[in-house]
Amino acid sequence: MTQTLLSLDADEFDAVIFDLDGVVTKTARVHAASWKRLFDGYLKQRDGSAFKPFDAADDYFQYVDGKPRYDGVKSFLESRGIELPWGAPEDAGTQETVCGLGNRKNAEFTAELKANGVQPYDSTLDLIRTLRARGFKTAIISSSKNCEVVLEAVGATALFDAAVEGLESARIGIEGKPAPDIFLEAARRLGVEPARSVVVEDAISGVQAGVAGGFGCVIGVNRRGDPARLAEQGATIVVSDLSEVRVHPGIDARELPSALEQLDDSVGQGKRKLAIFLDYDGTLTPIVPRPEDAVLAPAVRDTVRDLAQACTVAIISGRDLADVRKLVGVEGMVYAGSHGFDIAGPKGAVAGGSERDQFLPMLADVEGELKKALAGIAGSQLERKKYSIAVHYRNVADGDLAAVETVVKDALHRYPKLRDLPGKKVHDLQPRIDWDKGKALLHVLRTLDLDRPEVLPIYIGDDITDEDAFAAVRRRGIGIVVRDEPRPTVARLALNNPAEVHQWLGAVLERLQGARA
Repeated sequence: MTQTLLSLDADEFDAVIFDLDGVVTKTARVHAASWKRLFDGYLKQRDGSAFKPFDAADDYFQYVDGKPRYDGVKSFLESRGIELPWGAPEDAGTQETVCGLGNRKNAEFTAELKANGVQPYDSTLDLIRTLRARGFKTAIISSSKNCEVVLEAVGATALFDAAVEGLESARIGIEGKPAPDIFLEAARRLGVEPARSVVVEDAISGVQAGVAGGFGCVIGVNRRGDPARLAEQGATIVVSDLSEVRVHPGIDARELPSALEQLDDSVGQGKRKLAIFLDYDGTLTPIVPRPEDAVLAPAVRDTVRDLAQACTVAIISGRDLADVRKLVGVEGMVYAGSHGFDIAGPKGAVAGGSERDQFLPMLADVEGELKKALAGIAGSQLERKKYSIAVHYRNVADGDLAAVETVVKDALHRYPKLRDLPGKKVHDLQPRIDWDKGKALLHVLRTLDLDRPEVLPIYIGDDITDEDAFAAVRRRGIGIVVRDEPRPTVARLALNNPAEVHQWLGAVLERLQGARA
């Protein structure tokens, strides 16, 4: 039975697992055409003029859609009363075995993909980006052994925290759909419980697998105009397109209660140890026209220094690590620069995003190209950090903003291994690595042995880039947004400006010092 799904809420679900073909990419048509060429050729050779063609709609969806390739061959042939020996995965496409025919089909698919390419469902990619911005984990599964190639073709590789595809399934012995194994493996790799995860499928066998795996929600994507076929298999909801699915946007920052007024309820009287994480620009200091002019007031520095002696305090900033350490100027704390890619503590490196250093030569090339491209745009400013490059346009005239956007888009097109993390009047070009402020925060907690129930993590930030960190602490701590502009946020409390942040830090310090007295 279907029900209306208004939105996916981070309080209810932690992750969403997507099938590839027919959900993320428009490869179902390519697969169906490849199967038809395979079976029509084989059946015509076997049965002559009496052969019955493969139906690229009914036969495809009933017998092969969503199944591992060899299972699909076996299933369809059995529907025609044909039994062939299984053979071996290395069988040539000319051999009359299940594996031989399956390998011939893969050759047909590869040729079609090379000749005509593949298109994504843009609404699906939009949903995935929104989910990730709201703190959901995402995974991709596919019975196809071409999953990696297809994802690269549509530029979607970096949108997933985990992938379980045909080659990997064969290697570790995962049973194909309708068994739930491939979804359960994806959930395991994400580190989430199936009951708190969502499965998105367009195939009957996939919906059956999601239901069998005990997943909290199974979204059926009806690409055939026949919603009943998915609903009857137990889909929680059936949609014609994923643009119909909403993600809970959080609460408008203006409507959140003040963190100053909620101090007793949120921080309490010292029953839990505090681990306070702070953004820099717009949080400890006001936003200024030029980043280098954002100097920390001495009184704020003193408060941060005293607070760091009473509890754990860390800075997570989009600035370069060396830059933010110099600006804050307090020893004995953990600092994370470049949105968490570069982390160091009192005793040296605390690591950061994996595979970072391999991007350094590319970043150097991009920096040089951007300097030339931006040279004629007055007011633009290029800031090279160790692991990213920021393009600031706060001082660019309105008439030149489109030119800045074009420069950034051109750079991303030439360097697809980079991504854009837009912030307040800035584009930050970063390596396409599964790393952000939220993951950096959790990494610091684990490194400092603070990933324990008695520790209350608190994150304070003002920008869209801070939403990952708010999401990371949502179920275990407190996110506090500095609400200088109206926007949705997953933070639970708010402060109005950096002056209130200083006031809040001082109030917490007084409580901690009072508890020790």
